Amino acid sequence: MILYGVYGASGFGREVMPLLRAQVGDDPEAECVFVDDSGTQISVNGHRCLSFEDFLSHPAETRAVTLAIGDGKVREKLASKCEAADVHFIDIKAGNCTVLDNSSFGEGLVLCGNATITSNATIGRHFHGNIYSYVAHDCVVGDFVTFAPGVMCNGNVHIEDHAYVGTGAVLRQGQPDKPLVIGAGATVGMGAVVTRDVPPGVTVVGNPAKPLIKD
Repeated sequence: MILYGVYGASGFGREVMPLLRAQVGDDPEAECVFVDDSGTQISVNGHRCLSFEDFLSHPAETRAVTLAIGDGKVREKLASKCEAADVHFIDIKAGNCTVLDNSSFGEGLVLCGNATITSNATIGRHFHGNIYSYVAHDCVVGDFVTFAPGVMCNGNVHIEDHAYVGTGAVLRQGQPDKPLVIGAGATVGMGAVVTRDVPPGVTVVGNPAKPLIKD
C-alpha cells in the first residue's frame, strides 16, 4: 500500500489533488488523501482528510506528500516535519506543463497546468509554479519559492529562498553577468513589473515596481 498525501486541504490543495491523482493513475495499491492539521474536515472533494498523526499511523508501506501551502516559510516547517517522520516527497507535474532541456529541480516540485520551465534553469526545493507561470532560460530559483498564476520570469533572473511572486507579475530579463535579483523573503505584488533588483524582505508593487509604502 502506498499512501499519497496533499498536505493542505484549502484552495491550492484542492487544485493539486487532481494532478496527483492523474499521476498515480489506477494503481489499486495506492490511495490519495488530504493531510490537514485543523481537524475540521473528514473528507474534501471525495478524498479522506487525515491529520498528520493519522497519516503516519495509517497502514502503508510507503508514504509520500506534496506540500500544497502557499507560504514558503510554512512549507519549510512542514518539510522538516515530514523529513523527521521519514515521509518522502512527490513531485507534481500537470500533464500539460512544459520542461525543456537541462533544467534541474530540487525535491517537492509542483508545476500546475500550462506552467513552463525552459532550458538551463536551476530550481530549488519545494517550488510552486502555478497555472500559466513560466521560468525562462538560465534562471536560478531558491528553495520554497512561490509563483502565483501567470508569473512571467524572463531569462537570467535569480530568485532567493522564500520569495513570493504575485499573479501576473513580470520579471524583466537580466544579463548573464548581471542577473536580476529578487532577494530572500521578498514579495512581488500582483501585476508588478520588476525592472531592478528587489532587496531581501521587501514588498514591491506597480509598474515599474517600487517598494510598498504603508500608511
